[in-house]
Amino acid sequence: MPNARRPDDPPLHFEAHIFVCCNRRPDGYRRGSCAAKGSEALRDYMKVRVKELGLTNIRVNMAGCLDRCEQGPALVIYPEGIWYKVATREDVDAVLEQHVRDGGRVPALMLPAEPGKE
Repeated sequence: MPNARRPDDPPLHFEAHIFVCCNRRPDGYRRGSCAAKGSEALRDYMKVRVKELGLTNIRVNMAGCLDRCEQGPALVIYPEGIWYKVATREDVDAVLEQHVRDGGRVPALMLPAEPGKE
């Protein structure tokens, strides 16, 4: 695997890096947009919850278009590369608690590997 970490790589700066799509397209755009579905408020909530849960070494970032707006609000967590749809604060809590804190997954919220193959 060409992008796998190697033993001589420096340590990761963050244990998990969460990118939340906050792309905003014009109203009525055929693909929609994550921001129009509330992703900005969910990202802000996620940042607060990371601190409240005492999760350290975790970075929550706004991202431009992640090309999954039809399925969004979308986010991706690295280094795993797992994609989720988070539409509510409860969804955010589930991802933070089950995936980030506990190292599991939230299958009900996971996006398929290929858009449209659900």
